[in-house]
Amino acid sequence: MLKKILNKMFITLGNRYFAIWKSNYENTLINTHKQQFGLIGQNCYMQYPVLITGETAIFIGNNFFARRNLRLEAISNYLGKEFDPIIKIGNNVHIEANCHIGCINGIDIKDNVLIASNVLIIDHNHGNINDIHLPPLKRDLQSSGKITIGENSWIGENVSILANINIGKGCVVGSNSVVTSDLDEYCIYAGVPAKKIKTIKRHE
Repeated sequence: MLKKILNKMFITLGNRYFAIWKSNYENTLINTHKQQFGLIGQNCYMQYPVLITGETAIFIGNNFFARRNLRLEAISNYLGKEFDPIIKIGNNVHIEANCHIGCINGIDIKDNVLIASNVLIIDHNHGNINDIHLPPLKRDLQSSGKITIGENSWIGENVSILANINIGKGCVVGSNSVVTSDLDEYCIYAGVPAKKIKTIKRHE
């Protein structure tokens, strides 16, 4: 009897929590900011808190879901230098907590991508070696190329994906990996830097 009561309490509390979270999202991001984005599709949710920069350069498809502490930045100006960023996120993309997606060039996340917690996807850095005498925050941002993550890929926890990377569709990137070069489609990668450890067999 007690077990049944506890189960009912858990379900009730869970539903209540989700309802509060959904209501907060709809009252702010959808109603207040939706028109500022390049595009937001249907059935899109972001759990608070969230930091978004450069909404007009961000295009999000249908059924997008992101947990708390998403940092989504399309940076068009830094220290007076202009950029032309674009972030494209496809349909059915799911992002777990504490992820940072930062762009001065281009980031394209295709359909059905799953991104675990604490993932960094960034196409730029403060690493101009000619400015090494300056504090990092005073150095110009630079990008060596765009990032593309292919459809149906799964990015594990604590992964870092750096600039000028193409991840093929159907990839799995193991936790704590650092992606510094292109990844073939339908393969499993892991390590620092990420190396291919297995090819995924496809059933036609």
